[in-house]
Amino acid sequence: MAVGHGVAIGVAERAEEKDKPLWEDIRLLGRILGDTVRAQEGEATFDLVERIRQTSLRFHRDEDPAARGELQTILDALSRDSSLQIIRAFSYFSHLANLAEDQHRQRRSRAHAKARSEPREGTLARTIALCKEAGIARGDLEAFFEGAEISPVLTAHPTEVRRKSTIDREMEVARLLKARDTGLLTPEELAENEEAMRRNVLALWQTSILRGVRLRVVDEVINALSYYDDTFLPALPRLYAALEDALGTEGLGTEGLGGAELPPFLRMGSWIGGDRDGNPFVTADVLREALHLQSRKALAHHLAEIEALSAELPLDERLVGVSDEVRALADGSPERSVFRQAEPYRRALAHVHARLCATAAALGHPDLCRDAVTDGIAAYATVDALAQDLDAIHRSLVANGSGVLARGRLRLLRRAVSVFGYHLATIDLRQNSDVHERTIAELIAVATPGVDYLAMPEEARIARLVEELRTPRPLFSPHVAYSETTASELAIVREAKAARDRYGPAALRHYVISKADSVSDVLEVAVLLKEAGLLRPLEGTLDVDIVPLFETIGDLQASARIMAELFSVFEYRALLETRGKTQEVMLGYSDSNKDGGFLTSNWELYKAEIALVRVFRETGVRLRLFHGRGGTVGRGGGPSYQAILAQPGGAVQGSIRITEQGEVIAAKYATPELGRRNLEIIASATMEASLLHGDDPAPRDAYLKVMEDLSARAFGAYRALVYETPGFEDYFWESTVIGEIANLNIGSRPASRKKSRSIEDLRAIPWVFGWSQSRLMLPGWYGFGTAVEGFLAEDPGRIEMLREMHREWPFFQALLSNMDMVLAKSNIAIASRYAGLVSDGALTERIFPRLREEWTRSIETLLSISGQATLLEKNPLLARSIRNRFPYLDPLNHLQVELLRRHRAGDADARVTQGIHMTINGVAAGLRNSG
Repeated sequence: MAVGHGVAIGVAERAEEKDKPLWEDIRLLGRILGDTVRAQEGEATFDLVERIRQTSLRFHRDEDPAARGELQTILDALSRDSSLQIIRAFSYFSHLANLAEDQHRQRRSRAHAKARSEPREGTLARTIALCKEAGIARGDLEAFFEGAEISPVLTAHPTEVRRKSTIDREMEVARLLKARDTGLLTPEELAENEEAMRRNVLALWQTSILRGVRLRVVDEVINALSYYDDTFLPALPRLYAALEDALGTEGLGTEGLGGAELPPFLRMGSWIGGDRDGNPFVTADVLREALHLQSRKALAHHLAEIEALSAELPLDERLVGVSDEVRALADGSPERSVFRQAEPYRRALAHVHARLCATAAALGHPDLCRDAVTDGIAAYATVDALAQDLDAIHRSLVANGSGVLARGRLRLLRRAVSVFGYHLATIDLRQNSDVHERTIAELIAVATPGVDYLAMPEEARIARLVEELRTPRPLFSPHVAYSETTASELAIVREAKAARDRYGPAALRHYVISKADSVSDVLEVAVLLKEAGLLRPLEGTLDVDIVPLFETIGDLQASARIMAELFSVFEYRALLETRGKTQEVMLGYSDSNKDGGFLTSNWELYKAEIALVRVFRETGVRLRLFHGRGGTVGRGGGPSYQAILAQPGGAVQGSIRITEQGEVIAAKYATPELGRRNLEIIASATMEASLLHGDDPAPRDAYLKVMEDLSARAFGAYRALVYETPGFEDYFWESTVIGEIANLNIGSRPASRKKSRSIEDLRAIPWVFGWSQSRLMLPGWYGFGTAVEGFLAEDPGRIEMLREMHREWPFFQALLSNMDMVLAKSNIAIASRYAGLVSDGALTERIFPRLREEWTRSIETLLSISGQATLLEKNPLLARSIRNRFPYLDPLNHLQVELLRRHRAGDADARVTQGIHMTINGVAAGLRNSG
């Protein structure tokens, strides 16, 4: 008997043959974890874990009321120490089950590839086949890639509460699982593999899940960088290579060994170290350190690959030809060994390595090449100069019959240099418009005493800002002591300028404005950039994209009008010429959801995109959308492929940026295979949306009218509950773990923008995270049931229109699919236990029945429209995962409720607080997209 053993056996007996390896992996990991618990904590603890597991399984599988009562009795009677051990056991099982599921997805992908099955949705092979079938010409593809920009952007909003130490051990378990999957291990090797797995599980058990102190921003940078060594640095170049080869095979791209290559259209982005909105710990020094750490990672990779490549190219010039370019590189090499004199490629690479070492030293990383000989060797002035030397080696190999060698490590290195450069990932700057406003007001007041910028109406502000953009004269005076805010904002933009000079323009390319709601919000940032030399009026050049972020419902509704007004400002429109006549706009999913609810948020986002597409076409400016999506559906989460294809026609245009954050980063990019698959999905969907659906007309007017009607009804229901119900704010804080989340060491950013309990000031992450932990998932569905019920009450026959919309309209399909997932992960019975934490029983009686009724309505209307008998009927893989994962998740919720009750009753024991935080970790792991 072991943790996970019973359920694995029971399910495996019913599973299809293809899923049996998954249950075998779960059984193995459960047995190892159970043995670890028994050995470390004793037989009594192990038996208690098993009793809870079996009771929870009986309750979850059979909805047995007696089992629920028995489970509650067991959990409520646990001592503090026993509670911690039970929480750890079930939390680690959730994490280990995730590893088994990830490995099974990779296993099934490989099985499809080996069987030469039809290419699956979201693969480049399928996308290329669709393009060929649609008659997309090679020239159209070349134009797409030439102008494309696709970027996943890692953000510093961590709902990922695990420490890097535990993530590293889990990744080792994943590697060992993968090794077992080859089918080639001998019995002795299998035994060694299992022993290694036991060591890692034991190390996990003996390692604290939680951080002892709150993360610094630099710690967040380091955590994000851990995904580069195993995933982004190797996976991205290989993805490019696979795409080029696939295009060539279909006659749509590169053919042969020396053909043209795709431009670097897919790159990584980051907010970590540059996102200052509500985070006082992001300073110019932190930005400098973030860029320094990123640069070190990129340079270390390039240097290691050059060394490895040299070992692979011991080509003798007496046996193979070599170009004059490579001879020149070899002649300048510090390599003087007599054994290398006839090996020009090695000597050339030694020269490249020495120059890159000199570059690393110049960029502050001298320790990367302690033993390198760099005397008299010039550093590379730019990353392009490094790329040119590698290109010369490539050309020589191709021209002299060694093209196959050029397609190996050299190909991947050249791509890594073009994508990652010296900077690794583009860091965005972000700040709230209110801060810009105050900063500009102070600069103007000092430069022109008596002028009160804050008192000016919008038209006067625009006029004054335009006046500043016409002159190269700065507003700043070195002889004045500015406020801390103004000094900090100026320091940031100056550091941005220095970073671009140091690492290249790709190091920092975007400045995002939170809470943008006017033209002056954009022009204020333009003036700030001018102060640092990132905007030069005499040259008419702007070095970075200024990106307004429209977040609330009102801002989304005004976004197209604001952009049209902005484009009418001649001085700004002229600056766009230096940005390729492209304007980026960011859309916020989180705050719009908190503002207006799930249905209205999604609808207003969709309408805003339609309106923006129209304005940009009319003004001749190219639109690039940046989607601020979180992990959970309430924050714009859900499958990326469907989300991109659900965009209205013209909204993608070959360019898209998408935020990735929290536990979703680990879920998508923890291993090379997962990372490669998720990067491929984003690229494939962007290609399809741009090349195959780019000119799709707007949906039928009837669909738009129906959505407008539903949105209005849902908005009314949501606002009535969240913002108009007396006491709802207190209900939220007391029926969720929001207060405890605010104190959890999950990131450097405060939970609220201000010291306030108001929902308006609360960040969207803890708002969604709190509802996820209580298993109500309110931000992902509330208001839908009321909206549909009211719509149908006027004419029951309208259900056929809703069903047609679900069949024919990708936007509506994605909307309901995401809601389907959220509702399946919710549990109203568990949510009722959290409602019992509210101190005012009368308040609970006023609110919770409304939540239960709306939850029931939403499920019933969803099933009626989608034609399903049960939730997730059309997504059996996710249904299977939930069915067999949640019996292990439910006890964590029950324990969390009991520990919250003790904590709020005054139990100050550190073990109670620790237990609460550990349950937060375990529930997040079980849900997988909770933040």
